[in-house]
Amino acid sequence: MTPDGPPRLICFNKPYGVLSQFGAEGRWRGLKDFIELPGVYAAGRLDADSEGLLLLTSDGQLQARIADPRFKMDKTYWVQVEGLPDEAALARLRQGVTLKDGPTLPAQARLMLPPPAVWQRDPPIRVRQAIPTAWLELVIREGRNRQVRRMTAAVGFPTLRLIRAAIGPYTLGQLAPGKWQAVQAPLAPTR
Repeated sequence: MTPDGPPRLICFNKPYGVLSQFGAEGRWRGLKDFIELPGVYAAGRLDADSEGLLLLTSDGQLQARIADPRFKMDKTYWVQVEGLPDEAALARLRQGVTLKDGPTLPAQARLMLPPPAVWQRDPPIRVRQAIPTAWLELVIREGRNRQVRRMTAAVGFPTLRLIRAAIGPYTLGQLAPGKWQAVQAPLAPTR
């Protein structure tokens, strides 16, 4: 419980160019441009150049459970990559890849056919006419800095666009970019 009642849990579809903090920095906007609720804080982070699900809560313990990799909460990403990954590249992602800061845990990885129906990004991604793109779904349980981007690059397919679609049981659903909704029940502790 918080002094103002039960803990809040908010699902927010973070647009491109928005930081996972309330204050703006340089060319990036902050969450205050979208969320005017006192006492909620981001549980984890999503880079300014990434989009999608960001959870915010007023409960410090819940915030720690969501963000801490020890609780092994799956994070699902839709990743538009340059090129067409083959089964060998997907197998490497599934086994875990070695990055400069060490090996990653194995990921769930699949090609998304058909591609997901997602909103237009502003600004649009760069496109090279001679090189096709593909969408992957990656599910990881870690949260290293720019991990998904580094993983796809390590297997030869640079990330062009990154959308977090789910964190544990919480998904974007039909939530439009820049919009948020309260979630009824906070997460139960996971082990």
